[in-house]
Amino acid sequence: MRSREALARDLMWEFASRTGLVGGAPPRRYLWTDAFAVCNFLGLHRRRGEGRDLDAALRLVGQVHRVLGRHRANDARSGWISGLPEDEGERHPTGGGLRIGKPLPERPPGEPFDPDLEWERDGQYFHYLTQWMHALGRVSSDTGQAIFHRWAVELALSAHAAFTRRPEGGGPPRMVWKMSVDLRRPLVPSMGHHDPLDALVSYLTLRPGAREDTAAALDAAIADAEAMASAAGWATEDPLGTGGLLLAGCRLLPLLGAGSDDRSALVHRILADAEAGLDAFARSLTLDRPAAHRLAFRELGLSLGLRAVERSGPVGRPDLDGQLAGLSRQRALAARVEAFWVEPAHQRAPTWADHLDINSVMLAASLLPEGYLGI
Repeated sequence: MRSREALARDLMWEFASRTGLVGGAPPRRYLWTDAFAVCNFLGLHRRRGEGRDLDAALRLVGQVHRVLGRHRANDARSGWISGLPEDEGERHPTGGGLRIGKPLPERPPGEPFDPDLEWERDGQYFHYLTQWMHALGRVSSDTGQAIFHRWAVELALSAHAAFTRRPEGGGPPRMVWKMSVDLRRPLVPSMGHHDPLDALVSYLTLRPGAREDTAAALDAAIADAEAMASAAGWATEDPLGTGGLLLAGCRLLPLLGAGSDDRSALVHRILADAEAGLDAFARSLTLDRPAAHRLAFRELGLSLGLRAVERSGPVGRPDLDGQLAGLSRQRALAARVEAFWVEPAHQRAPTWADHLDINSVMLAASLLPEGYLGI
């Protein structure tokens, strides 16, 4: 079999051509997929230092901001979704969040909610925004350019203000799952299972490099996220959700030992719930089904999380090292998922073709996890 790097490289450059990142096709951007794609191109650049890989990551950031940071071509509104003037919007492209990139326009005011149709409508998802925060942080780390970190912090603060709701009777704040493109009205008011945790992990990882003028606001957002996550349970049978927990725990590991702000107890909770999710997924027998009855990107999110654990320990803490070692023993599951979806016969299944971009990018991420992790 060809090397993991070679497979990932082919997947990413085919994605680049297919979605208009290179070549003459109009850009087709989707925030979740593009966040992982940025990290993948950084991972390829780490392997060989080829300028075109880094150029692709930077070009993708620019395209996402110019496409998803602005109103759709078929929208009566125009310009930056933040409402900023043209030049100021260029300087602060994440100040109003970023659109999802769904095929249909957002649900207009007054139109009844249709849960099936809503999946295809545009708007803003908080958990997509946190992935873009991570991607911008990775670009800043790999290039040494602070502007990308600044954009990530601006996105964090604008998203937190828009998605967070404070109950009139008191109590911890809550988060809205989906907002309108302009962040002015909720489209789905329920709270996502992992959104408060995504918020907390994202804000904590951005805090060390925050400038003085944003540090206080970021600290307040961290306090809100901690309140929302304090009594939460995150275990899930969804492999993508469990993979997200594994990634969250690994992203917090570099912050351990920071005095009174130590996060070891939080990491322990995250990894324990991830382990419960892994057990539940194993009992589901999903991996025994044919390709036509499986969703590759969800399984590959889990395999990426397992690859992250494999590369992240030990950390010199007996309790956490025991958890990491136990989870690392599940790496055979990651190998099984990757081997299944690398097979051309399985990529001919409708479930692969229907989600080609996200499937390809998530497979590349699992094959080359250092791009997402930065280690």
